[in-house]
Amino acid sequence: MTNNSMSSLEKITDFKLTPLKEPRFLFTALAHYKQDGVEKTWEVVDASDSVAILIYHKEQDAFVLVKQFRPAVYLNNQKGVTIELCAGIVDKELSLVDIAKEEIEEECGYKVDAKTIQKITSFHTSVGFAGSKQTLYYVEVDESMRVGDGGGVDAEMIDVVYLPTKEAKDFIYDESIAKTPGLMFAFMWWFEKFL
Repeated sequence: MTNNSMSSLEKITDFKLTPLKEPRFLFTALAHYKQDGVEKTWEVVDASDSVAILIYHKEQDAFVLVKQFRPAVYLNNQKGVTIELCAGIVDKELSLVDIAKEEIEEECGYKVDAKTIQKITSFHTSVGFAGSKQTLYYVEVDESMRVGDGGGVDAEMIDVVYLPTKEAKDFIYDESIAKTPGLMFAFMWWFEKFL
């Protein structure tokens, strides 16, 4: 696995939790309902839907992934660095494919034609507390499509990572690397379709 740039993701200091006062993307609530006549409650998070994209680099025979710091993962492993698919929340008035296209350019630095982005499927994530929907896409890139270094926008700190396809199966089962189930599913889809 190779990085596209130097990483500052491991330099986390002064981490603390405070109450969420003015949420922008997540809203917590206590759901009240009856199930078979029994009154119940459940803590839920109203989270935005999202898109994720499995990007295959044809010339490198590698997947283009992103490495970033996730505070929620940090709470669990005191590292917080994850390897993920390129992804983004649905927070604007664009089609899902256009949001995917935008994320590919912002996070990974490749300009793709929306017509080349193939939908794989959609599914619900974090079903125990959020249940938001993620739509998974696939696209192929080469160096002629590179328009920048990626890394995200605004204050995002994202490193672009290239994982050779021959290393992807071992990567799936490497528990020392924090990753998402969507990434593992996408790899398995690719293996089934192309190998």
